[in-house]
Amino acid sequence: MSYTLHGLGISGGIAIGRAMLMSHATLEVAHLTIGTRQVDKELARLDSAVEAVRAELLALKAHNDRAPTAPNELMAFIDLHVLFLSDPELIGATRRIVRERLCNVEWALVRQMEHLVEQFEQFEDPYLKERKYDVLQVGERVIKELLGRPGRVSLKKARGATEETLVIVAHDLSPADTIAFKEHHFAAFVTDVGGATSHTAILARSMAIPAIVGLSSARAMIRDGETLIVDGTRGVLLVDPDEQVLDEYRIRKEQLELERTKLKRLKSMQPRTLDGVDVGIFANIEIPSDTRAALEAGADGVGLFRTEFLFLGRGDVPSEEEQFEAYKKVVKDMDGRPVTIRTFDLGGDKTPDTQRTPTNPALGRRAIRLSLAEPGMFRLQLRAILRASRYGKVKLLVPMLSHARQIDATLLAVNAAKESLRAERVAFDEDIEIGGMIEIPGAALAINMFLKRLDFLSIGTNDLIQYTLAIDRSDEQVASLYDPLHPAVIMLVAHTLSTAEKAGMPVSLCGEMAGDARFTRLLLGLGLRTFSMHPSQIMHVKSRVIQANASELAPLARRILRLDETEKIKEAVGKL
Repeated sequence: MSYTLHGLGISGGIAIGRAMLMSHATLEVAHLTIGTRQVDKELARLDSAVEAVRAELLALKAHNDRAPTAPNELMAFIDLHVLFLSDPELIGATRRIVRERLCNVEWALVRQMEHLVEQFEQFEDPYLKERKYDVLQVGERVIKELLGRPGRVSLKKARGATEETLVIVAHDLSPADTIAFKEHHFAAFVTDVGGATSHTAILARSMAIPAIVGLSSARAMIRDGETLIVDGTRGVLLVDPDEQVLDEYRIRKEQLELERTKLKRLKSMQPRTLDGVDVGIFANIEIPSDTRAALEAGADGVGLFRTEFLFLGRGDVPSEEEQFEAYKKVVKDMDGRPVTIRTFDLGGDKTPDTQRTPTNPALGRRAIRLSLAEPGMFRLQLRAILRASRYGKVKLLVPMLSHARQIDATLLAVNAAKESLRAERVAFDEDIEIGGMIEIPGAALAINMFLKRLDFLSIGTNDLIQYTLAIDRSDEQVASLYDPLHPAVIMLVAHTLSTAEKAGMPVSLCGEMAGDARFTRLLLGLGLRTFSMHPSQIMHVKSRVIQANASELAPLARRILRLDETEKIKEAVGKL
């Protein structure tokens, strides 16, 4: 029987193949009561299991170091999993539960995993939110070791199928699993869980194969060997399609492969419109090793370096030296190209030392609000960024600004960090540019206070849309209302661009809108000249840019601003 499943397409393209199911056993543990004399023995079991898992992960890392097969991004996640094994919030808290509740270690570990997953669910940043899967994967490995069932996952391979025609179907993939798969040549990946920054997404993009995550129940519904069509661009999985549908997708697959070949030729081409307008196309990166993908895509630089990864898998604030080394690596890797480093976009629920979970972290003490409230933490990051600026062109970007006093306080903090470095005779870029993110409607409407104080602006459309339409984009029940082409959103973007242009201030756009080629011509018409996106989207957007005429698009975009219904706007954008 044919049916269709919908998820999140995180690596574009089309694959046609047969399902290969990855076995997944849900771990169920009993709650056992132990005596006080058994506590030390129980904790020794935990220590032994943790060390066994640590040894397995380090051995995998050492093997890859000797004969590299996995992308650096995945190896970074292996390091993260090793860190989780020493995390007091995971292992330390589990030991405390065993002592206080006199229970078996398996049950204690599961309870603490559930507690941490709830905390990660509160995170606003999608990258941090998805790290709940790291907690589950590390914990599951330790529990398997405790239960005497260690080892990697197994695959059920369909008879008569070659790897190139196999589609991996899994509930989830851990970094260790994905690294093992890197040595193979599968057609596609689909998983029940995960998001745009999941291990599966990173693997699929590095292998340039289609992938869909967030399918919920694909692993339970699909049978081994069934024919699958994976449309990674649209996030659609077709199960057991008929011959007519197969023929249609075979034609589409050939067309996409031909288009992809043509796009690769654009890497060295300057992104310039038909009427001679130069456009900057930059990369958004999550971790330092993402610079490789940015360079391979021909990015003009890094338009957004998210620094939250430094907080993952730890219970303290990263040191200045640790931050400096991470920032320096990115700056040096980009070899003179501009690198825009965003200060921590953390929320009150994400700080290492807090026990309070706010009712709505998206509107709470997060981003610059938290940084200004924690001057010691902020000072460390500012000093690290300034020190890295001596190695290349660095810009400092501040998230979630909404008041003039926040901008003034930030500039005072930067100046204080500069003074401390001067006193220590540490070199840095004295003229480092400081910019602010426009992601709150109030900031877009009161943009003049930014123009008077800052050097550049960056529009963060992900949060701007969320705050403008009062929608939690991580809530499935209202996700359909998340609309980049809502009239209010388009007007706020247009107002920001036009007002900044009159003042001569550079503006970039770094949200998902920037990387969606459907919106490129509209944004060009509204006056945007600097785009920043995931490296995998750069070629598609560049293709749209070099085929566009900015002067012709401008009056068409102004007409769209007069429309007051989303459907009419979508229709007009489609005709640009």
